[in-house]
Amino acid sequence: MSPVRRCSRTACGRPAVATLTYVYADSTAVLGPLATYAEPHCYDLCAEHSERLTAPRGWEVVRLIDGSAPARPSGDDLEALANAVREAARPQERAAQAGGGRAADPMEVARRGHLRVLRSPDN
Repeated sequence: MSPVRRCSRTACGRPAVATLTYVYADSTAVLGPLATYAEPHCYDLCAEHSERLTAPRGWEVVRLIDGSAPARPSGDDLEALANAVREAARPQERAAQAGGGRAADPMEVARRGHLRVLRSPDN
């Protein structure tokens, strides 16, 4: 018997990377990292079959993230990176280069990076 666990799908001999468990009472399929031990009511799946997993209509698929795997960047991470690049590429204002501390906007009191401190409209 091979020490490497294989995918439970018929005719698939690839190594398993995830374990699928069904919670029938909640109509939920739970897909998580490969379990430590092979259980009789769990199914081991390879990377391809775990990515393509779908559940029956009315069921929910819960995908548990493996904490040891590197996380993919989220949309917020990518947006923050894009904003930082835009801020770094922005030319310096002429007033800041000339030594003037005030911005062109009369409501602006101070500036730090892309953040601005504005004067209250009633002052």
